Amino acid sequence: MEKLIQITSGRGPLECQWVVAKVLKVFLEETKNNNIDYEIIHRENGDENLTLKSVTILLKAKDLNEFLKTWLGSICWMGKSTFRKLHKRSNWFIGTFELEGLEKINFNEKDILFQTTRSQGSGGQNVNKVNTAVRATHIPTGQSVFVQDTRSQLENKKLSVTRLKEKVMEIHIQQLEKRMQETWNNHLQVQRGNPIRTFSGTDFKKNYQEKSFKKQRNVLKNELKNYKNDLN
Repeated sequence: MEKLIQITSGRGPLECQWVVAKVLKVFLEETKNNNIDYEIIHRENGDENLTLKSVTILLKAKDLNEFLKTWLGSICWMGKSTFRKLHKRSNWFIGTFELEGLEKINFNEKDILFQTTRSQGSGGQNVNKVNTAVRATHIPTGQSVFVQDTRSQLENKKLSVTRLKEKVMEIHIQQLEKRMQETWNNHLQVQRGNPIRTFSGTDFKKNYQEKSFKKQRNVLKNELKNYKNDLN
């Protein structure tokens, strides 16, 4: 199972960008503890050092649903601004969302068409008489590269695979960035009510996770108490 997760400050101020960077650290620590593989696909740096406006992470595991239940939604950090000490606000909100509908480009060497030809330009007798240059084309995307760096056809072929993979992955990043622009509404949906998690302190070690059953239990207690009073 693979899922793309975006942690974003929305259009929040610098304090929210700082919270994103802090929350990312906690998020990655928990993925490791849960044996979840991750890859940071894209990050948008914040307006100051050690801050992030948003970060997109690719998660890989057999089952991610239970883990993400404790993360998806709005996240609150309770504390005084480290950038504006006189600011009265003490609750800062960011959001964690799942990016859906994006197909990941799978790069497989079996999908590459190799063509050999003579190298172009100067380079010695062997270069101009032997087919040492390689053109590699990734059939699914139509992307291609031409490599004539060495006099060895085998070495040029290896280089072509590496460069072609980088080029194809660029397409994936471009699609991701386009998808992120299309889902900018996520940044506007950072709600301040009912956060899935609440952090406090500059070290982010204090972590209170909202549990809906606690509210339900309190409601039941009050109802039971009222019921006993009615009986009396």
